Amino acid sequence: MSTPIPLPFELTHDAWGRLVLTDAAGERYVGVVPLRVFPATDPQHWIALVDAQGRELLMIEDLAACPPPVREVIELELSQREFLPEILRIVYVSSIIEPCDWEVITDRGPTRFVLKNEDDVRRTGPYSGIVIDAQGVRYLIRDTRQLDLYGRRAIEQYI
Repeated sequence: MSTPIPLPFELTHDAWGRLVLTDAAGERYVGVVPLRVFPATDPQHWIALVDAQGRELLMIEDLAACPPPVREVIELELSQREFLPEILRIVYVSSIIEPCDWEVITDRGPTRFVLKNEDDVRRTGPYSGIVIDAQGVRYLIRDTRQLDLYGRRAIEQYI
């Protein structure tokens, strides 16, 4: 675990609940959004703080190195905007031709979604991937080797 170090910025919330970054020069940026650069493969490192227009203001290499109050603010903001259920089992895929219906069991319960095309399944590692449904919801497959035979066969055509 990294030792917290003093940071050349401050994070607060304004009266409307927006995240405000004040840099070392005293410049205030309202409506800042934290984004994980590698949300599935390295969620505790490389957190970008971007302004309301999406321009990067600051990059945090290691979230654990932030002082607890700053880390708590960032983690709260991230938890409110991130939703990445993990697919534990693929129950059914309607077709090998897209669009197709998927029925899966996730760590948040069973769900169904439509996969628009094969480009919406992306490999993130040797045995992992992200599936993006027609509504833009992302699903993590942490390790294809942990899926049952049907699930491995269903996902093999994509990653």
